[in-house]
Amino acid sequence: MEREYVEQIADREDSFSQWYLDVVLRAELADYAPVRGCMVFRPYGYRIWELAQADLDRRFKETGVQNAYFPLLIPESIFKKEAEHIEGFAPEVAWVTHAGQEQLAERYLVRPTSETIIGTMYAKWIQSYRDLPVLINQWCSVMRWERRTVPFLRTTEFLWQEGHTAHRDEADARERTMMMLEVYRAFLEDFLAIPVVPGRKTPNEKFAGAVDTYSVEALMGNGRALQAATSHYLGDGFARVLGIDFLDADGQRKYVHMTSFGLSWRVIGALIMVHGDDRGLVLPPSVAPYQVVIVPIAPEAVRDQVLGEARRLADGLGGVRVHLDDRPEYTPGWKFNEWELRGVPIRLELGPRDLEAGQAVLVRRDDGRRRPVPLAQVAETVQRELAAMQGDLYRRAARFREENTHEAAGVDQLEAILQDRRGFIYAGWCGDGACELAVKERTGATIRCLPLDAPAPSGNCLHCGRPAQHRALFARAY
Repeated sequence: MEREYVEQIADREDSFSQWYLDVVLRAELADYAPVRGCMVFRPYGYRIWELAQADLDRRFKETGVQNAYFPLLIPESIFKKEAEHIEGFAPEVAWVTHAGQEQLAERYLVRPTSETIIGTMYAKWIQSYRDLPVLINQWCSVMRWERRTVPFLRTTEFLWQEGHTAHRDEADARERTMMMLEVYRAFLEDFLAIPVVPGRKTPNEKFAGAVDTYSVEALMGNGRALQAATSHYLGDGFARVLGIDFLDADGQRKYVHMTSFGLSWRVIGALIMVHGDDRGLVLPPSVAPYQVVIVPIAPEAVRDQVLGEARRLADGLGGVRVHLDDRPEYTPGWKFNEWELRGVPIRLELGPRDLEAGQAVLVRRDDGRRRPVPLAQVAETVQRELAAMQGDLYRRAARFREENTHEAAGVDQLEAILQDRRGFIYAGWCGDGACELAVKERTGATIRCLPLDAPAPSGNCLHCGRPAQHRALFARAY
């Protein structure tokens, strides 16, 4: 029975995509909904999101950002004011045309993002330089009509946060843009144990309507890249079309400079693909719904004695999210497999022999080693092992990224790497969008970003052979 439980997950090496879907469903993170391209976020998965959300929200507030909420529906007349913006989202927009049986005089779109509706409100609220900066974030869902959907990675409706700020000048807005990019980097690396590469998007890849788009790029376990979060400097373009101006201290009316920044539930997908293994999820302790699960091994004759000690053990783990699995209808082996599949960082086993020896057996999810621990030292040991596992998962992911990061001098070499190993590939790029698109058409790889910490470019463009202006990071991506 226990073996069958795990065999319901596809082999990660044979079919990474099927393995991913199996983990999402079997670990009860999400399920398919009876709505095209949508999913149901199940309680165990949603708890991961809540923990991630709480940490990121705290980081936002430490920079002065406040939360608010804006309407789900955006009038077409408002959305149309920003031509480049609507052109970028037009293929994905869902429209509301009727209320009951009555056709609406004006169509509404279900927000794909909220720059225009939020900007319309900023135009009412901002009158003077004294009203600036405005630093607002909202946690909400948005809708984009995706053609091909994958749970967490691409869904028609998804949860995210979108921050929108307004500033007195370009310098202040650009400082905020980079500040939020750093918030994302720290959150992903320190809290989710996912190493990322911060960088600037190319003009072909930037957000519709932005002057500059920055992202943090992560490498998944199958060698594909994932854009984990973005931060945009929008300039004063949205402000001009939406009328967001203010009276400055010099008596002149000026347009605000704006930014936006966002991260969605696709980071749950990243957690699965970066840390998971053949047995399912491996969750960093920081974001695990249960950091410790206690599995009593309790034959009927000593059941009360073992369960009593297991409860005392759970009560002694203050400050730790702990779950005592005392279900009598499942065997200990079945429970071991279930909690491994769900990625719980630490399992504590407690049976009659352990009671006699005054110990519990500690098993860490990431390495599987069994460690006998004296009962009096369990609380201290658990805290130490949780901290160690958090760091070890980051280092393991960083090592995987390093081992799967390559250099390519030309398109032939880049294509060969993609066929054999995938991963991140650094290559020279002349800065011409035509070369970028030609590489994408031939290889399926895109420039994920122009890394902020990249050394000065040397050599030639991988496509045209002209002198390189950038050291670009290429990959095939989700």
